[in-house]
Amino acid sequence: MAVSTRPPAHRPQSGRAASQRRGRPARHRDDGRAGYVFLSPWLLGLAAITAIPMLMSLYLSFTNYDILSPFSDVEWIGLDNYRKMFTDDPAFWHAVRVTLVFALIGTPLKLGAALGVALLLNRPFRGAGLFRGLFYLPSLLGGSVAVAMIWRSIFDRSGAFNAFLSWFGIEGKAWVNDPSTALGTLILLAVWQFGAPMVIFLAGLKQVPNELYEAAEVDGATAFRKFLSVTLPMLSPVIFFNLVLETIHGFQGFTSAFVLSGGTGGPVDSTLMYTLQLYIKGFANFEMGYASAMAWVFLLTIGLVTVVLFRTGRFWVHYSDGDD
Repeated sequence: MAVSTRPPAHRPQSGRAASQRRGRPARHRDDGRAGYVFLSPWLLGLAAITAIPMLMSLYLSFTNYDILSPFSDVEWIGLDNYRKMFTDDPAFWHAVRVTLVFALIGTPLKLGAALGVALLLNRPFRGAGLFRGLFYLPSLLGGSVAVAMIWRSIFDRSGAFNAFLSWFGIEGKAWVNDPSTALGTLILLAVWQFGAPMVIFLAGLKQVPNELYEAAEVDGATAFRKFLSVTLPMLSPVIFFNLVLETIHGFQGFTSAFVLSGGTGGPVDSTLMYTLQLYIKGFANFEMGYASAMAWVFLLTIGLVTVVLFRTGRFWVHYSDGDD
């Protein structure tokens, strides 16, 4: 009987088998395509609403675009907008000073109020959930126009704050119209909206082990000593998180300053925040090229501040796993 020496014929492999031989199943490729399909609305929104406008803004910052002129008349002026901003615009530096005062005073006060209330609400007592909701309510309202208008009426000459002072025989004034106190009313409004960081502090306090407090009590530590040696170190990552968010939020203040000053930054530019000055340059004076340059300086400044906070955080932020 003859034995055939002909090699067996190889059947063609399917696409799925070929892809498996290459190391990636076809099912995974299909899943990847499906993921991009589901992401496509977000990607389109990112490109149309964020990426493309940012690139246009970067281009306009080097031009003399003024909104009213046709885009074909835009002229490239290089760094003139940035040079004017830093060397020939006193209003720019005044807005920087006002914003720094607002952020450097308002942010610590807001975080201090949030932490203090969180410590009080962390104790078990009847109606704690109700009080947490009430304290969080101002943050839900956020920087709305209605809240700013109510705040303006409260601190007006005939407002509720002066009515309260009259009970003690103190004569009030128009606090929002006085250059020496107008910015203070804005800071007070920002501090009043401490609900969001308070909730984050509450979540952090729930994670502090009770064993640490019990060990501190055995060592004879007072309540204040336990706060300094146990609560603050264990809460430092949460403090850092709130500090970064609220610092950025402090630099971005706009709505309250716009409403309380009528969009002018008054009285006497005492509430001329950086974002308000940017708005005035771009949409009141129609200097959109200059406003775009201000926006990019603002973005880079916030990025630099964030980097500084992260760099300095390694010296005082402590994590429970020892990875500082």
